[in-house]
Amino acid sequence: MSRDFAYSGNPAHIVFGEGKSATVGEWVETLGCSRALVLSTPQQKADAEMLAARLGPFAAGVFAGAVMHTPVDVTEKAMDVVRQTNADCVVSLGGGSTTGLGKAIALRTDLPQIVIPTTYAGSEVTPILGQTEGGRKTTVRHASILPEVVIYDASLTLGLPAGMSVTSGLNAMAHAVEALYAQDRNPISTLMAVEGLRAFKTSLPGIVETPRAPDLRADALYGAWLCGTVLGTVGMALHHKICHTLGGTFDTPHADTHAIMLPHTAGYNAIAVPELLAPVAQIFGGSVGGGLWDFAKGIGAPLALKDLGLSETDLNRAAEIATENPYWNPRPIDRKSIRALLQDAWEGRRPE
Repeated sequence: MSRDFAYSGNPAHIVFGEGKSATVGEWVETLGCSRALVLSTPQQKADAEMLAARLGPFAAGVFAGAVMHTPVDVTEKAMDVVRQTNADCVVSLGGGSTTGLGKAIALRTDLPQIVIPTTYAGSEVTPILGQTEGGRKTTVRHASILPEVVIYDASLTLGLPAGMSVTSGLNAMAHAVEALYAQDRNPISTLMAVEGLRAFKTSLPGIVETPRAPDLRADALYGAWLCGTVLGTVGMALHHKICHTLGGTFDTPHADTHAIMLPHTAGYNAIAVPELLAPVAQIFGGSVGGGLWDFAKGIGAPLALKDLGLSETDLNRAAEIATENPYWNPRPIDRKSIRALLQDAWEGRRPE
């Protein structure tokens, strides 16, 4: 077996442990900062305000306007607050929407970021930003986008509803599945991807049954860290291109879209690289696409794009956009095949 590969680890500080979110002030100080702007979605505004109160003199204020897909106009509003408060760092409390806003601010200002995830998005450990403008979602990769500190505190995820836990976890799993066949994969990224998938295979069904089990929540955060880390170290392919198309153009929910598409995109690529995706079949059983679909169905995940409000007439345009400037993919991409894949996902059909 060839051992030719390149590996670059992302230089972030990762802090794991129940109650560790209480140390956020220490990390603000460690970064040499003194005026942290706390970010959140409107739904988590109260939590953000409590965090700001805990930061005391280290808090510059709160911006609770983060939304899905990181629209540029929302980032511009946040930038106004950054300037008004003279913030010298940001603390992002929440899921992928809040993390994305923090990254967008960092890209424009190079301010240090501390992220306290409350979902399993995994984007907190990547130097990648997806942002939306004019109905299109584009991605940017830059060193300044990578958060400096990530604090994983399972106690903050105990109240995450089981349904959101499931879709968030499947979203993270998609990063690992694509990492297995990435053009620039390496032995370390593959090890992390497989370990991340195993962590979710055992934790998500348990979380559905016992949502407030700390050990299961910690295992899921561990999986999110692993899956997110591989997303930040190797390139993504067809799955992420389609999900960016659906989210950026049709405003479908981010995690739900990833959850629905994963069995279909993985099954599509398994035809070309069955040996690379063999670990997925081993972990989830059956075929690659079928095993992932059965797992998703078993934990109550959404299975059909039509349930997200996407109309069947939207699929032609989605296939056209998804095949424009396609990402590298192990199996050739053509509009007819992607249109058929989208039809299966729209109907919620189990991949063969």
